Parts: sequence; C-alpha cells; structure tokens
Amino acid sequence: MRYFRILLVVFALMPVMAAGAEVTDSLMTVLRQTIANRGAYSAHKEDRLVRLRKEISSDADDIRRFHALDALLNEYQAYNTDSAFAVCERRERLARRIGDPYLIRNAALNTANVLASTGMYKEAFDIMDTIPSYSIPEYMRPFRYHILRTVYGLMDDYAVRREDHERYGALTRQYLDSLMAVNAPGTLGYVMAQATRDNADGRSGAAVRAVRDYLADNETTAHEKAICAFTLSESFERLGDRSSQKEQLLRAAIADLQSAVREYASLRKLAVLLYEDGEVELAYELLRITLEDADKCNARLRVVEANSIFPIVNGMYIDTIREQRSRLKAAVYLISLLAVGLLFAVFYVMRQMRRTAAARKEAELSGNRLKQLNAELNASNAELYEANRTIAENSCIKEEYIARYMDQCSLYIEKIDSYRKQLGKLIAAGKIEQLGNTIRSTAFLDEELKNFYADFDNTFLSLFPTFVNDFNALLRPDEAIVPKKAGQLTTELRIFALIRLGISDSVKIAQFLRYSVTTIYNYRTKARNKAAGDRDKLEEEVMKIGRETGPAPR
Repeated sequence: MRYFRILLVVFALMPVMAAGAEVTDSLMTVLRQTIANRGAYSAHKEDRLVRLRKEISSDADDIRRFHALDALLNEYQAYNTDSAFAVCERRERLARRIGDPYLIRNAALNTANVLASTGMYKEAFDIMDTIPSYSIPEYMRPFRYHILRTVYGLMDDYAVRREDHERYGALTRQYLDSLMAVNAPGTLGYVMAQATRDNADGRSGAAVRAVRDYLADNETTAHEKAICAFTLSESFERLGDRSSQKEQLLRAAIADLQSAVREYASLRKLAVLLYEDGEVELAYELLRITLEDADKCNARLRVVEANSIFPIVNGMYIDTIREQRSRLKAAVYLISLLAVGLLFAVFYVMRQMRRTAAARKEAELSGNRLKQLNAELNASNAELYEANRTIAENSCIKEEYIARYMDQCSLYIEKIDSYRKQLGKLIAAGKIEQLGNTIRSTAFLDEELKNFYADFDNTFLSLFPTFVNDFNALLRPDEAIVPKKAGQLTTELRIFALIRLGISDSVKIAQFLRYSVTTIYNYRTKARNKAAGDRDKLEEEVMKIGRETGPAPR
C-alpha cells in the first residue's frame, strides 16, 4: 500500500516536473543567446556612460552635477570599481565646494560603499565612524544600514574563527532588522532584507513567498530581477529544491548579462550546478566570463570565488577534449581497417581479371574504375594525414599553453598575495604617503608585462624554434627582422607569432600587446610591404610555418 501511494505521488508530480524541465531548457537557450550578444549589451552600457559624462560636463550648476554624478556612480558601481571610486572622489570634492553637510555625508557614504565592495572593510569602517547615526537624515539611513549589513555579511562569509563568525552573523542580522525598520513594507529594500533574514532563520518558504509577491506586484528593471532571482535561488537551495534553484540562477545570470554588470555571483553558482549536471563546456564558459568580468571590474572577491572552482571545471573540460580525441582516433583506426579491406578487395579483383581472358574488355573498364578509386583513396589518406597532423599540432599547442597558463595563474596569485602583504605592512607602519606612491606606481605592472611577454616568447619559440628564420625567409633579404637577444621576439615578430597561433583580429592582438589597433594595423601593413612574394599572401604563408614537421616536442 505504501509503494502504491508513492507511485501515485510520482505520477501526480510528473506533469509539474516536465513543465519545470521545459522552462529550464528554454532558459538555457536564452542564456546561450545572451552570451552571444554580450558585446551588444556592453556597447549599450558604454553609450549610457558616454551620454552621462557629456551631460555632467555640460552642466554648470554644481548641485545638478552632483546628482548627475550619482547616476554615473550607479552605472559604474557593479561595472568598474576604479571608475566608481573616481566618481566618488569627484562627488566628495563637489559636495565640499557646495558646502551642504548632507551632500558631504551622502558622498562619504557612497565612497564607503565602493570601498566595501572591493574588500577594503577597514577603510569603509573608518569612513562610517566619521558619520554619526544622528547626523544622517532619514532618507539616507537605509543606505547606511545597507552598507553595514553588506560589510558584516561579507566578513561573516569569510570568517575563519567560530567566534568571529558568530559575532559578524549577529551584527548582520541586527542591521537586517534595521533595514526592515527604516524601509517601507513592500519596497525592494524591505523585501530583500526580509527574505535574507527569513533564509538565515530557516524560513525559506516565507522568503520565496515574499519575493514572488513583490515581483507580481511591481515593475522591475533587469538588475532588480537579477537581485530577486538570486535571492530566490538561495531560498530554494536551503529548501533542497535543486530544479527551482537552477531555474532562478538561470534567470539571474541572464538578467546580470543583459544589465551589462561585471560584479555578480549568479554565473559562478550556476556554473557549479551545470558542472554537476555534466554541462562542462557551458560551465567552463560561464566561469571564464566571470573571471574576465571580475578582472575588468577589479572585483577581487569574485576572482577568488571563481578561482576556487575554475581548476576543477577546467580539468573536466580538458578530460572532455581528450575523450573526443580518443573517439576521433578510434574512427581513424576504423577507416584504416576499411582501407586495408578495400585494398584486399582490389587485389582480389585484379587477380580475377588476369584469370578471365575472355572478359578483357570488362576487365579493362574495371581497371579504370579501380584507378579512380585508388586516386580517391590516396586523396582521402592525404586529407586524413593532414587532419591528424593538424590535430596533433593543435593539441600540442593547447597542452603547452594550458600548462603555462596554470603556472602563470599560480605565480600571479603568489605575487598578488606578496603585493597585498607589502601594502599591509605599509598600512600597519602608517606609511600612507609611501603606500600612495606604491599604488600609483606602474613599476609592478611594467615588470609583470615584461615577464609575461618573455614567457610568451619562450613558450612560442619552444613550439616553433625556427619561427624567426622561417619568417625572415618570407621577407626580402634586406628586410630581415633580427631580435636584440636570442630567445626573444620583437613587437613585429610577436604580432605574427599571434597570427601563427590563429589570433588574426587586430583588436585582440592590440589588447594582448597593449598597443592601439592603429599601431597593430601599421605593423602588419609594414611587414606585408617587406614580403619577398605576394604581399597579400604573407599571413597565409606565416600560418604554414612549422607545418612540415609540426611543433617541437615538449
């Protein structure tokens, strides 16, 4: 009887489960389309930023400029923390010039908020300590509590000791209560604080109802939809409803990408679920986008979070590629066996033809047909050989660069940690001026770029040791390019090294080498003018370098 009831429940839920799977599949399709259109969303975002900057520069009234800068800050907040901080500094200077104490406090709170989002909790608290609660007007109190709740929440997430975790968790709940007290019921701020508190207290069902009621009763922007969807995903995670959690993370990820923000958690958490579901390639793509956006936004905490799962997904992604290669090898072996069988058939037919003197004419026709088949077979074998050689070359290049990439990541993390400790020592010693000089200095970046390019040269020349000589062979004798030092490439040689690796877009080459697109175009044109043969085929000839023997073994 018990099993009969279980079967009844399963059959009753089947339509609901099927509908949920259909919604998830539809959202997966939308997510892939949204990823493909990322460039358009970013372009719209940049257009808005340009328009806002023009409006600010053309307005002579200080108060209007102050509020216009607030709109610009909102655009930069989750897009580029460096630019957001620069806007905060402009607002503080403008507020002091106006002399309005409320505007000064408003600007200071925004600066504290940006500092908190970059992990600079002490600096954020230092600013908050200079703004007593009684000096803040009512309309600014929700913002003050939001900052304090955010900082203590992040400190709670990353606390190591149990007593710190308990203390920061209690303060987080305290400021959630404060947010609910100062926000009007039914507003987004109130609903998010209520849902977060319900989740923390084990009332995730109530959190789901509150957020869904808000979405049903209010028009929301894409960014607000992302916030609500992510909060719902956390509620469903606590409820153990993995299907609904995945659906809400899909909605949050789509809304975040369409909003053209770069600081988010939805893509990283969705990537984990997709990885667990076997969607390794899409999980890898989401983590790659997360790391890329976090780096552009300078969101250090998001980089750390993404790096915690990226090596696992990357390893699975590499295993998938290897499995595909194994299947391809099996197909090649099968084709080879078929070719051997075909050869035996050819020999048998030829023997039969020699024995059948009476059917010479028919044998003659069969011989012509066999010649044609042999020619096609030779052509197929040549194509297979070329395909195998290309696969081997690409696999070697990928394995080499993946290994170098992992080494670079590890080394970079160590350097960042060392740099952080160095800055921490300056702060601890109170050497603020030296700290500022260190932060403003580009020496660290210049040294890292120098090492990066040296490592690129070394890696590339290990794959294509004769590249410099082969490239110079394509130029006129008097136009040969000779590096200043063995084992290094000049800028011009690096451009064509990237082209040899399949990166032919001048924009991507310019980003890699930190030159303007015009400079890259001029280098390429100048090299084509030096070509010994057809200048328009120089880059095609570069792609053939190393093809005869393949890349050097590792």
